[in-house]
Amino acid sequence: MTSTTPLPNSVAPQRFPVVVVGAGPAGLTVGNILRAAGVECLVLETETREFIEQRPRAGVIEEWAVRGLQRRGLADTLLERAQQHTECEFRFGGERFRFSYGELTGTHHFVYPQPLLVTDLVREYADVRGGQVRFGVRDVQLHDLDTDHPSVSYVSAETGGREVVECDFVAGCDGGRGVTRGALPGQAHISRHDYGVGWLALLAEAPPSNDCVVFGIHPNGFAGHMARSPEVTRYYLECPPGDDPENWSQERVWSELQERLAATGLGPLTEGRLIEKRVLDMHSYVVEPMVFGRLFLAGDAAHLTAPIAAKGMNLALHDAFLLGDALVGYLTKGDESGLDGYSEACLRRVWDYQEFSQWLSEVYHGTSSGDAYRAGTTFARLRRLFTSPAAAAAFAEQYLGTATAY
Repeated sequence: MTSTTPLPNSVAPQRFPVVVVGAGPAGLTVGNILRAAGVECLVLETETREFIEQRPRAGVIEEWAVRGLQRRGLADTLLERAQQHTECEFRFGGERFRFSYGELTGTHHFVYPQPLLVTDLVREYADVRGGQVRFGVRDVQLHDLDTDHPSVSYVSAETGGREVVECDFVAGCDGGRGVTRGALPGQAHISRHDYGVGWLALLAEAPPSNDCVVFGIHPNGFAGHMARSPEVTRYYLECPPGDDPENWSQERVWSELQERLAATGLGPLTEGRLIEKRVLDMHSYVVEPMVFGRLFLAGDAAHLTAPIAAKGMNLALHDAFLLGDALVGYLTKGDESGLDGYSEACLRRVWDYQEFSQWLSEVYHGTSSGDAYRAGTTFARLRRLFTSPAAAAAFAEQYLGTATAY
């Protein structure tokens, strides 16, 4: 793998052992792990601090991931403020079916919106642990990634000049459209799966209408209900891929939600003003391997899991735990084992979560596919889930991520 661009030779370089590109959950967790071990690093982010602390994203964190944050001193505020969920609910055929995964496993989910976690992580990294971060950078370029002396250059938001940073490693945590993904060599293998459906993602200024996550399986399409706070609820509606959010008026949205989430004995959903409305095309991808020279990918730069099973942020944290610990092991003790095994260890969980998301997609979307065979197998899966203790235990294990716990 060669340099993406020639290295500027007119600028005096800085030096950090690790440059982290991207200040999302993965990048900030890696940065915090390095700083806790006394390793200097630089985090580069194209957006402002205010933007990343407000950007709406996922909100479900699996218990193993929270415990991983807690062991690294990164979960104090989360543990004070997050909701704990031990049940979910499926609604189909006009009935509701409660699934108590906490009773089955003794494990639960935490609901803590990603902007709050990012706020906690950036405060700990920059304000408490004294980590270096540059917000609002432009034109990030990677150089000499296939050598022992890589570097990163960028245009500074403060000076407008190009800065050069020499390093030992680059952590690519800037998502699927970021510069680190664009730097992959031709031999990188990217597997992609399109589900053929879209989800209309909604945030409503409305109290949750249920005390747990609800999955509505309906001939009109999937519907989802997820509490975000006592005043705000996340909803999803299955829609055609590429649909225009403007096709969905407030009246149409609430009419479909009321119908798809209806069940005997339940009152209507509590409605409110829609404050976010966007269409997500359901697709996933995996980059293999996740290491190219001195570039180590983490989070969405390496893999995307459609939000079908709420796995994305959890995978990003898993990558970050492994990468942060591996970098510390190498830079403080000369131990290469963590870095050598990083890609394989990450990808085991990645593919496990991809498979579960694909399985769950059939449950969510089979009845609305227009295919009587798929609809029949969907109901078979749902009946098995509520009649077979073995099937229930297997589902709970995958739903909570405990089958491949870190």
